[in-house]
Amino acid sequence: MISPLLANIYLHFVFDLWALQWRRRTARGDMVMVRYADDTFLGFEHREEAERFLVELRERVAQFGLSLHPEKTRLIAFGRHANAWCRRQGQRRAQTFDFLGFTHICGVTRGKGWFQLRRVTMAKRMHAKLAEIKQQLRRRLHGRMREVGAWLHKVLQGFYNYHAVPGNLRRLWSMRYRLLHAWWRILGRRSQLRMSWDRYFSRVRTWLPEPRVLHPYPDARFRATHSR
Repeated sequence: MISPLLANIYLHFVFDLWALQWRRRTARGDMVMVRYADDTFLGFEHREEAERFLVELRERVAQFGLSLHPEKTRLIAFGRHANAWCRRQGQRRAQTFDFLGFTHICGVTRGKGWFQLRRVTMAKRMHAKLAEIKQQLRRRLHGRMREVGAWLHKVLQGFYNYHAVPGNLRRLWSMRYRLLHAWWRILGRRSQLRMSWDRYFSRVRTWLPEPRVLHPYPDARFRATHSR
């Protein structure tokens, strides 16, 4: 397996420089490119340009003995007008896509129904993290509650530090509740520590922090970086 560092160096030539040149010479509408290691997201103002870019990208990577992932590579309508366009095509709503641990959704604001980019933790990513923590909790079955609670606090806070974006609190509350329930069931295997849910919750709730939004909306971060 090639290391992320080597992948970045290789793709800088194979993809980055070529895509920048394509945008300058070929694109007529807006074009956005975001790449992290070998995961890439591209946004096009015009669908026909997205289709042309995809065809030429396949040809480009094939020259270096590479190919695009057949399941992860796809064209979707996404953005301010995507839901309306999809409804005209007989679809219920615009498709979502996963990138950097989040599922990206074409949402709307509650008040005026304006477009709003929603990001929620990928379900697969959250389930994997829960499974990992449960396994660690089983290994710490006979540890002191205070020590295990301090460890869980660090783990959960670390998860929040990355995933606590606007619109994702419901999923983070679900994560916290599932961890509370998992620890309670594991502690139940220790006969001397069997306790009711109410008693257990009153003891451990301070160790598992409640989620709160830690990151601004993308447009607020953009304005802070590119202020006029």
